[in-house]
Amino acid sequence: MPIRNIAVGHYHEATQPDALRAALAEFISTLIFVFAGEGSGMAFSKLTDGASNTPAGLIAAAIAHAFALFVAVSVGANISGGHVNPAVTFGAFIGGNITLLRGILYWIAQLLGSTVACLLLKFATGGLETSAFSLSTGVGVWNAFVLEIVMTFGLVYTVYATAVDPKKGNLGIIAPIAIGFIVGANILVGRCI
Repeated sequence: MPIRNIAVGHYHEATQPDALRAALAEFISTLIFVFAGEGSGMAFSKLTDGASNTPAGLIAAAIAHAFALFVAVSVGANISGGHVNPAVTFGAFIGGNITLLRGILYWIAQLLGSTVACLLLKFATGGLETSAFSLSTGVGVWNAFVLEIVMTFGLVYTVYATAVDPKKGNLGIIAPIAIGFIVGANILVGRCI
């Protein structure tokens, strides 16, 4: 996309019903994804007395996140594009597919959706802590930084190839499952390092 397609948008866009509906869809989609993905990890950790770092725990986390993202993208696709992830929203903005203002609405909705999902999980589980990611022994910050760049590129590239590209043809039908699969695969890679 040429740089001329990048637009800031007009402040009135923030009050238009379709923009607010799209932001609400992003909130709900992100809430679904984080609640199901993180909740499954919490459940597996509880069921195995904290042994969620086993190969079975890794596979369970990858599958749960892949399924959750498949559903989250599917339910939001026709309303907001089903971004669910701020990096995808940023890619859509840079590609000229949404305005900066709409992107900011999406980012706020996505951050609120993930926060509410974690609060709901904490409440629903009687105060269990949601997990936090950390670096494995021997993995430096720069290793993780490069890994995150590559995995995020893979996600955004998959979104563009299957959901955004006007030449995608019938490939758009499988976009939610392809996006779910790349995130599941990224979780497998990310937890192995």
